[in-house]
Amino acid sequence: MASRQLDEKTVRGLVAEAAAAPSMHNAQPWHFRFLTGERVLLLCADLERAMPRSDPDNRALHIGCGAALFNLRVAAAHTGLLPEVRLLPDPQEPLLLAAVHLTDEVGHLRDEELARLHPAIRRRHTSRHPFAEEDIPENVRATLQHAAELEGAVLLFPGPWHAETVLDLIHDAESRDTLHPETSEDLVRWTRLGLEADTAVDGVPEYAFGPRKRDGKAPVRDFAGRRRVADRGTTTFEHSPHLALLSTPGDGPADWLSAGQALERVLLEATLADLATSLTSHALEDRALRLLTRDPVSGAGQVQMVLRLGYGPSGPATPRRPVRDVLEIV
Repeated sequence: MASRQLDEKTVRGLVAEAAAAPSMHNAQPWHFRFLTGERVLLLCADLERAMPRSDPDNRALHIGCGAALFNLRVAAAHTGLLPEVRLLPDPQEPLLLAAVHLTDEVGHLRDEELARLHPAIRRRHTSRHPFAEEDIPENVRATLQHAAELEGAVLLFPGPWHAETVLDLIHDAESRDTLHPETSEDLVRWTRLGLEADTAVDGVPEYAFGPRKRDGKAPVRDFAGRRRVADRGTTTFEHSPHLALLSTPGDGPADWLSAGQALERVLLEATLADLATSLTSHALEDRALRLLTRDPVSGAGQVQMVLRLGYGPSGPATPRRPVRDVLEIV
C-alpha cells in the first residue's frame, strides 16, 4: 500500500504539539526541518537560545529538545503515523539531535501507549503554586517510574534523609546565586515583566511566576528575584514536598536526549493522573552540587532533573513561538 503524502497542515500540527514541551526558562531551544520527499522531520538545537551561565555544556538544552521529541512521537502516534527515531544521526552535525522518519502504520499496530498520552500535551503546565500536603498513591508512583523506564531512565522517589539533602543543595544553589549575581543573567534574559509578558512568545512571563514563598520547603525558583511584580502576593508552600529524581546511566548528549524523553513521558503520565508538576534544575547547574544529588545508597546514575509533584493548581500556559518560526519545510 502506498504511503499517503504528508501535507503541510499535518506537519505543522506535529511541530506545534512538539513545541508544547517544557524547556529551561521556556527558551524553546529547538528548530525543525521537514524533508518532504523523505518524510523525515529533523530536530536541531538552536544555540541562540542556549544559556552559557547556567547551562554551559548545553545539557538542559538537550533535555528540552528531548522533551519536544517525545511530544512529537506522541502526536505522530495520535495522527496514525509511526515515528522511527534516530538520535544524533550525523556525528559531523552536532546540532542535529534527531531524525524522525514518519511512516504510515501499515502492517504495524498503532502505539496506543503513546497515543493515549496525547490529551495531556496541552494540559501539562508547570505549576509554581503550593501543593497539598497529601501523599501520592503507590500505584501512581509506580506508573511514573515505569514511564521513565520505558525511555531508559530511572525515576527515584528519595527517602526523607535523601530528600532533605536535595532541598539543602537547592538552597545552597540559591545562596550561590545571591553571592554571585552574574549567574542570574540567563534567568533575567528569559523572564518577561509588565507589558512584555502580554506579548511574549517565549520565556517565563510574570503571570507564571506564582506567589512568593513565605514559608515551607518546596523548591520553587523565584523568577522575580529582587524585581517588583504587581499583585503577586506571598503564601506558605508545602513543608514536605514530594520530590522525584530522574537519572540516566550516562551523561552525554544521547543520555540527555533520553532524559528529556523520559521526563516528558513522566510529566504527561502525571498530568493524566491529575498531578500538578514543576521542575527544578537549580542544584544541577553546578556540577559539584549535582553529583551530591545522587542516590546515597547506590551512588549510581546521573541526576538530570528534580521534579516536584503534588495535588494543586496546574499553573497557567506559558507562551509558545509560532510554528512558522521553528519549522522549515523543504
